[in-house]
Amino acid sequence: MADLTLEQIEGIAREAHAHQLDKSGRPYVEHVQAVADGVREQGGSDEQIAAAWLHDTIEDEKLSREWLDSAELPQHVKDLVDAMTKRPGESDEAYTQRILAVPGARLIKEADLAHNADPNRLALLDEPTRRRLSKKYATLSRLLGLSAGSV
Repeated sequence: MADLTLEQIEGIAREAHAHQLDKSGRPYVEHVQAVADGVREQGGSDEQIAAAWLHDTIEDEKLSREWLDSAELPQHVKDLVDAMTKRPGESDEAYTQRILAVPGARLIKEADLAHNADPNRLALLDEPTRRRLSKKYATLSRLLGLSAGSV
């Protein structure tokens, strides 16, 4: 069988996140679309864009790891999604090392962090949450070797 198309992958991601809201109460799919758009704008490959659409589906338990393993996707897309999936209890250091070890994953995480750290998006959150998340995003950016200006 043929691999899923980018359009089909987008549809799967939209359906998976359809009823999910982000911390500010916005539809979560807006975040996923922003990450996919960010990867596209940075010249990412179709495989990276596909993984961007799926980047939170396993971590957020919207799709299962079994689904990912059996999905009609190139192995590299599966590897990218796996790299982006933070495990329960996993340290930031271990998580970012896995991202850095998979070619192409850093670009997806950079787009993810850029959208998560967007001042307009953070402004919708209460102050303690904004501070906590800003610190988290800065730590991940540092561990990934991203410049402060890129995120």
